[in-house]
Amino acid sequence: MRFSLQREVFLKPLAQVVNVVERRQTLPVLANLLVQVRDGQLSLTGTDLEVEMVARQAVDGSQDGETTIPARKLFEIVRALPDGSNVTVTQSGDKVTVQAGRSRFTLTSLPANDFPSVDEVEATERVKVPEAALKELIERTAFAMAQQDVRYYLNGLLFDLRDQALRCVATDGHRLALCEAALEPGASAKRQIIVPRKGVTELQRLLEGGDRELELEVGRSHIRVKRDDVTFTSKLIDGRFPDYEAVIPIGADREVRIDREVLRAALQRAAILSNEKYRGVRVEVSPGQLKISAHNPEQEEAQEEVEAETKVDALAIGFNVNYLLDALSALREEHVVLQLRDANSSALVREAGSEKCRHVVMPLRL
Repeated sequence: MRFSLQREVFLKPLAQVVNVVERRQTLPVLANLLVQVRDGQLSLTGTDLEVEMVARQAVDGSQDGETTIPARKLFEIVRALPDGSNVTVTQSGDKVTVQAGRSRFTLTSLPANDFPSVDEVEATERVKVPEAALKELIERTAFAMAQQDVRYYLNGLLFDLRDQALRCVATDGHRLALCEAALEPGASAKRQIIVPRKGVTELQRLLEGGDRELELEVGRSHIRVKRDDVTFTSKLIDGRFPDYEAVIPIGADREVRIDREVLRAALQRAAILSNEKYRGVRVEVSPGQLKISAHNPEQEEAQEEVEAETKVDALAIGFNVNYLLDALSALREEHVVLQLRDANSSALVREAGSEKCRHVVMPLRL
């Protein structure tokens, strides 16, 4: 096997694939990338048996073949080479040589046959999604995923395929983030799947935005995302996601319309003196204004008053300030709306002009 290409061109697919490879593995071959050259095309594959990433790149002066090369070492070598250098990779026996100018590195390889292949995805549903839309859905919801929760089905992101729409939903039991995007007319797939945290993180890193179309294939236990230069596959979490629509408050008719940046800055300042353990802030609504206060066990106190468009009077609710800040960071419009009911009910946070993305934050007893 032999191929050569420019450092920058080689570095991009390497960077996409190397993150999937775990630093600590049970099988030595999992520390390696599967490197295959066929008909002038190089393909690099990395996997941890949960998530698999395959990146493709055209190469010059190539000789067909396949082997596995230590992932991190190859990535670090190519990254450390000078800009613009031409990298040539040659295999002979169980050794692989990486050459660029006067630099030469010899690495030990393992046979390609030892490399595990992820099961074929027998797609039961196929949909096309613009790359920018999927990137936005994940960015605006993934922060609300649970971390190492015993309710394992919360440690991932729900992809809810419905008639001509894809919804992403995440919750950790204290807050919920939901965002949806329209699919092409005629897309009629109906399915709910849960993508695990690592799969979500890698997918988020991979997506670049733009107008390119991605193909989503959903199988019984895998999801596959295809782009012209990369194929991403992840196992799914085998579990049932809670009925999230039941969590979205109904009848939260007390609305507060407020400048998102002004509210965010006031919450950040109040948070400095909140209790480090509970991160609680008290939000008091009265006509035309919002009052935010926080205090801690050292008897210190913060108070903020901001203008708001509201007719609500004498309503006070406690919240975890981090959850409110996360929700506001995921929204994009200048003005946001808080929909409230009473001191014991969840608040709904959304953009003033759209219901595409909604965030639910549970109240906190202060």
